[in-house]
Amino acid sequence: MVPFAGWSMPLSYGDVGQIAAHNHVRTSAGLFDVSHMLQHRFSGPTSQSFLLSLCPSSLHSLSPFTSTLSVFLNESGGIIDDTIITKHSSDSFYVVTNAGRSTEDCEMFQTALSKWNAENPSDVVKWEVLEGWGLLALQGPKSSEVLQSLTGTSLEGVNFGQSVYAEIGKDKIKCHVARGGYTGEDGFEISIPPENTISITEEISNHPDVQLIGLGARDSLRLEAGMCLYGHDLDETISPVEAGLSWVIGKDRRTSEEIPFPGKSRILEELSNAPTRRRVGFEVVGAPAREGCKVFDASGEKEIGVITSGIPSPTLGTNIAMGYVINGQHKKGTKVKIEVRKKLREGIVKSMPFVPTKYYK
Repeated sequence: MVPFAGWSMPLSYGDVGQIAAHNHVRTSAGLFDVSHMLQHRFSGPTSQSFLLSLCPSSLHSLSPFTSTLSVFLNESGGIIDDTIITKHSSDSFYVVTNAGRSTEDCEMFQTALSKWNAENPSDVVKWEVLEGWGLLALQGPKSSEVLQSLTGTSLEGVNFGQSVYAEIGKDKIKCHVARGGYTGEDGFEISIPPENTISITEEISNHPDVQLIGLGARDSLRLEAGMCLYGHDLDETISPVEAGLSWVIGKDRRTSEEIPFPGKSRILEELSNAPTRRRVGFEVVGAPAREGCKVFDASGEKEIGVITSGIPSPTLGTNIAMGYVINGQHKKGTKVKIEVRKKLREGIVKSMPFVPTKYYK
């Protein structure tokens, strides 16, 4: 067990090592307990507009029961947190945020909501944190087969980024099931009422194809998929453009002045004229490059960036990493030197994801 965002969480379960757990998710089905993450509900006639005032995504264009990755921004255009926003209707949203940012996120919501409701007294937005609710991530190529065996709701028509309410298990517990995850594989994130979390977890984990998976494999899986971890690859100084997340900025949000998002002027400037730094992937020769390792140009003389995450990739058998480099040094194939244990190692900029994603569409 290790401390994580105020929780005690397993790196692995039993005698199954991190690499074996990682490979099991890539070939079968793994179950992650991610109940430490915060689940929120926003409702009311202006709830969509309220969320638009905090993030740059085009929530208008989302169909009911579809989701988008987004970011909550500060006034400087930095990322307060990354999030998944699910639209149930124009006046009802389900939002998942990171446990490590719970204090900052809740302060942001409380401050913004107090101001919003004071200015819109006849159309108030209600905010509810789903305290005690379970959240399980079932991931891997067999995840659909596993979950389908426990519900009468057809999952065949639920594509990546879509969600549905489904009755799960022998007691037919109504759960929110979203197709997606943090591994690059097909999978589902299942929101469960507090009193039913243990029983649902047991029913899923008792399936012969399922293994419980800890934080170690979760990190290596997400890095192979090119996904960011807040506090490492993202922070309040980094903009979505720098982070390679420009696609979360809705095209209509870039031109519309109806509901401006925080930090819009900086973000539009970076979209037009390029940011000063960019998040990229690396392949590294020799020892793996870890967070904080310095990145130099091909000559090894000029420091051009820093590593934010790095691992030996179980799937590829090579050392992979992500980090930030100055603009102009970010193109695929650019050769670099990376300082690992006081030695300069050969590296090359690679496109992400490192391992092709297998989302169900």
